[in-house]
Amino acid sequence: MTKEAILEIAGRLLFAGIENKSQEIEKISSELAAALRQPTDENGNGANAPTSSDKEMTGFLKFTNQEISKMRRAFKNTFCAEGQTICYRKRKRGKISCSYEARYRRHGYNISVSATNLDDLKRKFIEAINAADSENEQAVPSTFNEFAMYYFNTFRKRKTSEKTLRNDIYRYNKNIKPYLESTPLYKITPYQCQKIIDRLADAGLGKSVNETFSLLNVIFKMAIAHGIIQRNPMNIVIHDKHENTHGTALTREEEIKLLNTCEGTPYQIMFAVALYTGLRPNEFYTAYIEGEFIVAVNSKRKTKKIEYKKIPITSMLRKYISGITELKFYVANRIREKFKMILPEHKLYDLRTTFYTRCVEYNVSEAARSAFVGHSMGKLGNAYTDLSDGYLLSEGKKLEAWYTAP
Repeated sequence: MTKEAILEIAGRLLFAGIENKSQEIEKISSELAAALRQPTDENGNGANAPTSSDKEMTGFLKFTNQEISKMRRAFKNTFCAEGQTICYRKRKRGKISCSYEARYRRHGYNISVSATNLDDLKRKFIEAINAADSENEQAVPSTFNEFAMYYFNTFRKRKTSEKTLRNDIYRYNKNIKPYLESTPLYKITPYQCQKIIDRLADAGLGKSVNETFSLLNVIFKMAIAHGIIQRNPMNIVIHDKHENTHGTALTREEEIKLLNTCEGTPYQIMFAVALYTGLRPNEFYTAYIEGEFIVAVNSKRKTKKIEYKKIPITSMLRKYISGITELKFYVANRIREKFKMILPEHKLYDLRTTFYTRCVEYNVSEAARSAFVGHSMGKLGNAYTDLSDGYLLSEGKKLEAWYTAP
């Protein structure tokens, strides 16, 4: 068999490998092994060896940079990384005519084109690739607002709670959407994004700066992942990271003032529960009484699995909820307004800070503190720690020393 014929079989084997046709690979491999075992004459030819003209031929078709520039961006980068080539097959059609066929079955594409010459084969391949990308792009919007909503509703909602998603969309509608709404993603510049961040910073909204920067950054990263843009304009946007201020614990005098000022009203029970359990304001509405504990949903778990926490009812709290079977809270803003009227130098979240501070001051164990306030103990701690009710009650009792001390 001629060297050309052997090379031709090897080319068919390579083509079959690209298409992942296992049966054809096995068949061609056997054919190649048999060809290599055949004796040859002094010119390297076998007695009954087929010539290259008797069978189809294969080869690699390389595209120029000018031809690649006609491809859509979503495909272009991957294609260049693969060497800018595709495998093609040449087949005889009658005595004097032939045709060329190219296939591309990678990265979700399934392209098959044919032509009577290689130039037309390239042109048809580019058209087919662009048409496939165009179909994909119809499902993924390319203007900023449409893509942002696609991201929120398709991806972000899988990772966050319903409440967090609502807050994210609220911030997006307020701080981002009015400035980038109908702009194509590829036209958005770092300068436009910087103006959005600077506007919030100039207004002294440090926390909103952090939240808006994070939302913009993740939206553009998702657009890159979809092949709509190549660069993230947030990469060079400058912002001063806002540092969250920690709460301030109430003094004993302030605790007494808070509870005595609203004596005989529903606010007294609400403030007492918040002060002696350390619940977050958004956890008030899930709280209920169960035996010797206040039980509530832990709102800071990132998984969608609902997790509850139990806080012992200490003697300080028991006197305020004695005879009560159901806890009721006003809306958070109404509770905050009343709290500010009594202690204008504090914020409602300081009640949680006060509870945690007392836990530290009176040596409540770290495991119990984490269980009370709903902090994670790490993957290992969460997986292997299951604190008994008796232990939680004994640790909670330590807090009573603060209120019995002179």
